Amino acid sequence: MRVIVTAGHVDHGKSTLVRRLTGMEPDRWAEERRRGLTIDLGFAWTRIGAEDVAFVDVPGHERFVPTMLAGAGPAPAVLFVVAADEGWMPQSAEHLAALDAFGVRRGLLVVTKADRADPAAATASARAEIAKTSLGAVPGVAVSGTTGAGLGELREAIGELTGGLPVPDPAADVRLWIDRAFTVSGAGTVVTGTLAAGTIAVGDELRLGPSRVKVRGLQALGEPRERVAAVARVAVNLRGTARGDVRRGDVLLTPGRWRTTAEFDVRLRGAAAGDLHRELVLHLGTAAVPVLVRPLGTDTARLATATALPLRVGDRGLVRDPGEHRIAAGFDVLDVDPPALARRGAARARGRELAEPDLARTYLRRTGFVRAADFTAMGLPETGERLGEWCADPGRFAALRAQAAEIVGAWDSTAAGVPVEALRQRLGLPAPDLVVPVLRGTGFEVAGGLVRRPGAGLAPAVEKAVDVVAERLAEHPFRAPEADELRALGLGRRELAAAVRLGRLTAVAEGVVLGPDAEEQAVARLRLLPQPFTVSAARRALDSTRRVMIPLLERLDAAGRTESLGDGTRRTKG
Repeated sequence: MRVIVTAGHVDHGKSTLVRRLTGMEPDRWAEERRRGLTIDLGFAWTRIGAEDVAFVDVPGHERFVPTMLAGAGPAPAVLFVVAADEGWMPQSAEHLAALDAFGVRRGLLVVTKADRADPAAATASARAEIAKTSLGAVPGVAVSGTTGAGLGELREAIGELTGGLPVPDPAADVRLWIDRAFTVSGAGTVVTGTLAAGTIAVGDELRLGPSRVKVRGLQALGEPRERVAAVARVAVNLRGTARGDVRRGDVLLTPGRWRTTAEFDVRLRGAAAGDLHRELVLHLGTAAVPVLVRPLGTDTARLATATALPLRVGDRGLVRDPGEHRIAAGFDVLDVDPPALARRGAARARGRELAEPDLARTYLRRTGFVRAADFTAMGLPETGERLGEWCADPGRFAALRAQAAEIVGAWDSTAAGVPVEALRQRLGLPAPDLVVPVLRGTGFEVAGGLVRRPGAGLAPAVEKAVDVVAERLAEHPFRAPEADELRALGLGRRELAAAVRLGRLTAVAEGVVLGPDAEEQAVARLRLLPQPFTVSAARRALDSTRRVMIPLLERLDAAGRTESLGDGTRRTKG
């Protein structure tokens, strides 16, 4: 299926043209048909050549420009309509400005009412205006909705237009901008939109705002479907969604594949950043939201929207000045995760940064590490050095490797090594699984939760103190040294943690340490007791104290070696 939007001045025959092409009534409301005036989006379709073609018929009156923009935003192509007897008119100019701001590049000029006046003059003036925009030079066809003259030629021209449209990716992530939402008796909430990429199937789970929704049913071209692939006009029946919870401008998304943002940087088209009013209305897809504009450079700006939107780099939209009834500028999204502008001169520096050609590398250089999936979610190509699920900036990566070697080298002189989490925090790494790649080539390794030199043990003084504790525990395995005894030996929290990580001691509680095989010895002795047994019985069997026994038994419970029976007794398991 191909989707085409109409555009043009009010009463220039857009709806009549769609009606003659499709045999369908695009005006859905009785008031529209009574007044002969389109006030909302209309939809109709027909078969042209080998393809189905759906038309989005937009209102031409200046009071309904926001509605027109909701229809034009997702459109891949346009039929631009100009009446032969009136020629170029104010709303012709505003609609063309909107299409130019959205960056629409494919279209066809249709001069209507050719039975009322010679279409040559209207064709020449319209093509001259259109040629100045993103549409460029477009073919033109003169028709009469009254007599039907030229409709055959128009259908051929539409076939050529749709044949030149890019082929969509049916495996792409779904982003369906909603243009209508209504309730169907017995079915519930139904939303419609133009599916520009991806595929939707019955049973799919999609995201709508913060909620997950399920696709209960699908229609395309008025027929039920099990699945619909882009490009298509699609109606989606949603399960578990109230009509009041969804409206035009909302969007259905593939879960986990999009990030929403209310602040992003753009390159402007058609106006200088300094010439824009600070408060405007942003139009993208079918959404229309208030936006604050902060200039960054001559043609770059930061936009802050009242509502977060699912955006990717390369998305196109426009900002409109509703007070002056004009399109202020179009824009291309450059960064959906921009840095804060806290320092003096930061805005100008950011504007210069946005002029760099490789946006993905610029972003990676700023952040250091980016998940590959996040590059996709932001609409950027993957770049940098791949480390599992992460991509690293080569320069940052090399600097961190040198820094890691310094940190571990300094720490290694007093303890067994640096705890992995401590090193991660010191280096500012976003995930623990990046520690090992950073250490490659440094001569250090990760073992027992510590970063150390291969074969490295405890510092000599710590080693000697641990030997003293081990000798005492060999004689009385479950009489843990008191805190003051440990301090006298020079074993503080850090030294004890190093000994535990190296398997020299077992920590059963804060400051309570036993030998490395304490659990095995304890279970072996406890199995000799009559089952079940009390804490007191366990304490006597192990020749220990409550300070040791309570946490030791809890540790054995957690390991599944013993089981608490809830009445103060336990039994061994296995």
